[in-house]
Amino acid sequence: MKFDEVVQQRRSIRGYLDKPVPKALIREILGLAMRAPTSYNTQPWNFHVVSGEVLDRIRQGNVERNLAGVPDSREFRTGPAYDDVHRSRQIGVAKQLFAAMGIAREDQAGRRDWVLRGFRQFDAPVSIIVTYDRSIHGSDVAPFDCGGVVNAIVNAAWSRGLGCVINSQGIMQSPVVREHAQIPADQVIQTCIAMGWPDETFPANAVVSHRKTVDEATTFLGFDD
Repeated sequence: MKFDEVVQQRRSIRGYLDKPVPKALIREILGLAMRAPTSYNTQPWNFHVVSGEVLDRIRQGNVERNLAGVPDSREFRTGPAYDDVHRSRQIGVAKQLFAAMGIAREDQAGRRDWVLRGFRQFDAPVSIIVTYDRSIHGSDVAPFDCGGVVNAIVNAAWSRGLGCVINSQGIMQSPVVREHAQIPADQVIQTCIAMGWPDETFPANAVVSHRKTVDEATTFLGFDD
């Protein structure tokens, strides 16, 4: 696929086929994504790729702890809740997804099940847990660089027929993730990426989120035209 086609056609995938993803293909995707630029070439990222029984144990622990009311223990700063236009966009894509899935506003059971899907990393066959080195924790540069490689991963995956969704729900219970993914103490958990072969019959996979225009986002100065 051409670069423009990948960027314009890629969607977040939340429903997957029950079909394994070859480790060699994941290695290929990561190798390509790791060409992403970083500050001073620090390349702070690490990847813990889990599947099978390991991923199942993470799913189970996430769901059980969240249903038991265990507080969120994500290791990155989430900041205050969104408001104004940012909250409107957040609500907007949620409405698109619920409409696609036929989940009515009053359908509390359906909404709860959707949230649990997020804790289960959308039942994807693969999860890539992205961490960065604790030695540079405290600066916003390392998470910024990890964001660049995450973007590259989801686009490289799409170019090879795989779908992804960036999913911080999957690492909400960081002790569970650390234990089963065997993440060493000298790394900080940034996010995770659910990955697999898209299920084209899953309604939410057809959702394309609304995007700001270039004119809304950009100011040009110093140009003649």
